[in-house]
Amino acid sequence: MTPRILIAGVGNIFLGDDGFGVEVAQRLMRRPMPDGVRVVDFGIRGFDLAYALMDDYDAVVLVDALPRGDAPGTLYTIEPDLRALDVPAAEDAAVETHGMNPLKVLGMVKAMGGQPKRLLVVGCEPEASVDGEDIERMGLSDPVAAAVGPAVGMVESLVANILTQQQATAAP
Repeated sequence: MTPRILIAGVGNIFLGDDGFGVEVAQRLMRRPMPDGVRVVDFGIRGFDLAYALMDDYDAVVLVDALPRGDAPGTLYTIEPDLRALDVPAAEDAAVETHGMNPLKVLGMVKAMGGQPKRLLVVGCEPEASVDGEDIERMGLSDPVAAAVGPAVGMVESLVANILTQQQATAAP
C-alpha cells in the first residue's frame, strides 16, 4: 500500500517572513510528487488544516516560519512528541478563522479524537518577529527567501526518507 503524506505550508503572506511555508508549498506544488503525497498551501486556514490532519496520513510535514533565536534563514527539522500535547480547554481550542497557530490546530485535532501518526516540522528562522507587530509587509526578507530552495530540497528529502522507511517496514 502506498503511504499517504501531507505536506502543509502555513503562514500569512501579508506578514513578511510568516509567508515562508506558503512559498515553499507553492514551489512544491509545481514539482512532481510521488504517489500518495499531497501538497497544500493552507495559508492561514486553521480549520482546513485541522480537518486535513483528521485524515489518515502516515506522515505530515508542516512548513512554517519558526523563530528559535538563530540567524535569519536558518532551517530546522523538528519531530515534536505529539503525545505530550495537551487537549486545550474549549475556550483555548478555538481556532481563529483568519489566523494560523499550528499548536492550537494540533490541540483542536486532538480534542476531536485525532492525532497524526507522525509529524515533522520544517521551519525557517524569520528575520523579524512573526507576530505581525513589526512586519506588516508582503514578501520574504532576503535571508528567508534564500532559504526557500533549500527548504524545498529538505522537504523532498524527508518525503523520500519516509517512503523508504515505509517500504522497509512493509517488506516481508
